[in-house]
Amino acid sequence: MANYKTLDAWKFSMQLVKEVYLLTKKFPKEELYGLTSQLKKSAVSVPSNIAEGLGRQYKKDTLQFLHISRGSLYEMETLLNIAVMVEIITEEEFNKIIPSFEKSLQVLNGFINYNQKADLK
Repeated sequence: MANYKTLDAWKFSMQLVKEVYLLTKKFPKEELYGLTSQLKKSAVSVPSNIAEGLGRQYKKDTLQFLHISRGSLYEMETLLNIAVMVEIITEEEFNKIIPSFEKSLQVLNGFINYNQKADLK
């Protein structure tokens, strides 16, 4: 099993964490324990679960944690949509971060598919 730090899925998700942290610096203080906290937790969960899954060194466990990472990505997208809906961020700010989200999702899905196919052999 590869070192998680060399994986594109981990690298792209780490970049997304950075972007989320920079974006949430602008959130209102009253959201510190609400949307801000939830958004940061979901962002951090993605690379953390990739790393934990690979650390388990069992395909079944790895896949389970990769699926959790994907779920966290979708949670993050939902929270960003809520932030737009309640006018904490603009559509422009949302559209600026979404390409990083989409790239992370694309690469993570590819890694999940790779591991599922490898599991069939």
